[in-house]
Amino acid sequence: MTSTIQLISPVDGRVYAERQRADAGQIEQALASAASAQALWKRRPLDERAALCSAAVDAMLAMQAEIVPELAWQMGRPVRFGAGELRGFAERARHMIALAPQALAAVEPEPIAGFRRWISREPLGVVLVVAPWNYPYLTAVNSIIPALMAGNSVILKHASQTLLVGERFAQAFRRANLPEGLFHNLLLSHLDTAQMIAGGRVQRVNFTGSVGGGKDMQRAAVDTFIGVGLELGGKDPAYVRADANLDHAVENLVDGSFFNSGQSCCAVERIYVAASLYPAFVERFVALTRQYVLGNPLDPATTLGPMVTPQAADFVRGQIAQALAQGGRALINPEDFPADVPGSAYLAPQVLVDVSHRMAVMRDESFGPVVGIMPVCSDDEAIALINDSPFGLSASIWTQDLAAAEQLGHAIDTGTLFMNRCDYLDPALAWTGVKDSGRGVTLSSLGYEHLTRAKSFHLRHEI
Repeated sequence: MTSTIQLISPVDGRVYAERQRADAGQIEQALASAASAQALWKRRPLDERAALCSAAVDAMLAMQAEIVPELAWQMGRPVRFGAGELRGFAERARHMIALAPQALAAVEPEPIAGFRRWISREPLGVVLVVAPWNYPYLTAVNSIIPALMAGNSVILKHASQTLLVGERFAQAFRRANLPEGLFHNLLLSHLDTAQMIAGGRVQRVNFTGSVGGGKDMQRAAVDTFIGVGLELGGKDPAYVRADANLDHAVENLVDGSFFNSGQSCCAVERIYVAASLYPAFVERFVALTRQYVLGNPLDPATTLGPMVTPQAADFVRGQIAQALAQGGRALINPEDFPADVPGSAYLAPQVLVDVSHRMAVMRDESFGPVVGIMPVCSDDEAIALINDSPFGLSASIWTQDLAAAEQLGHAIDTGTLFMNRCDYLDPALAWTGVKDSGRGVTLSSLGYEHLTRAKSFHLRHEI
């Protein structure tokens, strides 16, 4: 195994950054100092933790001018959208900081004379955060800031494709004067990560990534009793009912399908449309999709950048080709997007019709700029198709009937149910999934429950 990690940019296929992997001594030092720093940190008042975490958020935002083009080079998102991730990063971080006093407050049962009783929320210890490349700041902050606010220390293992993001987190915490040892950014191999989990010196793992990666995390932890939070894949559906606001649905679902080149766990990957709206919906959806500009993400005119690797783009090309061979129709001509070169990371958006659940593109996660659209004749048919999936991260219903959306939402196997919006994480709500989309919770007050343990105090003071 090589001792270095090369970050190959999807922009031009060249090495953008190269770093040394952490060696055994560095891993040991990080584990030891994280444990010792956490023992002191958990005693710090919550307002002090909040001040330091807030300062780190401010320090990160101060680096925006460098971070935005850096993101484009690392994972291909156009620079015109780069600041949006940092805004989301700040929104989530600040919400979780503000929520901490309430979420971490002691639970006090009904008083009993002669006793004082309460349940405190104790930090777990060292939290290992394994973060992905597709939203490298947003996904990492979901765990890092709440873990620190709860009194834990954090070791971050970021994806090699966005290894500079981990360095930015470390830089922000240094500028905020976070106590030494509380945060570590380590470049780890898969084996090193598994050994760290199995070694019993981290007390929680929060992983965001593929289903296969989630299984690897579980296997590594099998002989321990640590918690493993898994935010995995999605094949997120949308259902456009006959009473939907058509223009609103089209505009938002096109964006939900193709933003970030479709490389989001909660991207819209399949759409079911009431038969009466289907022709008009498809026509408008295709017209809006054709307005995308595929090209170099460093160009401010670009609205659709490359996928993360040529291999990822070829996977989606394969799904499209298979669907066409099975009778599907492609409504976008790739030749209208000159940057779409076979074998490259640049892939035009694609809209498929005449599709069915026999096709992988309607069943397996695509994680790219392709969406299949099917007509349905009833709510029952839509719900049956929506639930015909191994995934359950988020789903959206497009309707003007609030009661119907709520009723249908209870029938959908999903972690988050949207009405008239999609592809969004509200930090006040639990971010969670069902089935192969994972387990555990980040964000909201429930996210803090997974970063703490209950400790009961039962004190008899009258004898």
